[in-house]
Amino acid sequence: MAATPRVPVRVNDRRLYILAAILTPLIVLAGFARTYYLKPFFNTPDIPGRIVHLHGIVMTAWVVFFVLQISLVETRRTKIHQRLGILGAALAALVVIVGVLTGLFAAVRANARPEALSFLIIPLGDMLIFSILIGLALYFRRKLHVHKRLMLLAAVNLLTPAIARIPLDLITNGGPLAFFAFTDLCLLACVAFDTLKHRRLYPVFLWGTLFVIVMQPLRLLLAGTDAWINFAAALVRLVS
Repeated sequence: MAATPRVPVRVNDRRLYILAAILTPLIVLAGFARTYYLKPFFNTPDIPGRIVHLHGIVMTAWVVFFVLQISLVETRRTKIHQRLGILGAALAALVVIVGVLTGLFAAVRANARPEALSFLIIPLGDMLIFSILIGLALYFRRKLHVHKRLMLLAAVNLLTPAIARIPLDLITNGGPLAFFAFTDLCLLACVAFDTLKHRRLYPVFLWGTLFVIVMQPLRLLLAGTDAWINFAAALVRLVS
């Protein structure tokens, strides 16, 4: 009697991505509630300039889009998910453009002081990492197992500014090392969950996570160098 062919069972990823869809807006709200979303209830300084308002709108739209896309997949409306891909690409480009301009104008408002130019490597680095991850995700859009993990990595990478503003002494007193560490915990939690669920570590998660993590100390090492300060000063002069 012929043996019945064994059909591989597809592992359901829904818990990881549903959790990401829930926690991402919550972390963003926790970080920016006092200075943006719930600002009328807190005695915080005025939002400095229209570009910051635009940045808040664009980043909020990205978070909403990220949650929407996950919801569409979970409700099996994949055709709509795919059609919205063009909108997602345009929105991602807007995230990068507005994010870079926001960082540059912040340095302008600080009169291009050395410490402001040094810090500029943080937001510009975030935009560079996001651009690379999103670009790869769009390139591999037909390879679902690669595409969705790259999108998740890109979303977690963008949580760093929100994490940095969560009003916890451990974060506010710890500086970049602290908020990068919490971002890394989020990344590693996603990788660990996914690896245990599938009983394998996907290369895209391995290399993508290493890329995000390695870029963190690299930025801190470059931030105070003359090469970076001169480069950042040249960028700031373009918009001032």
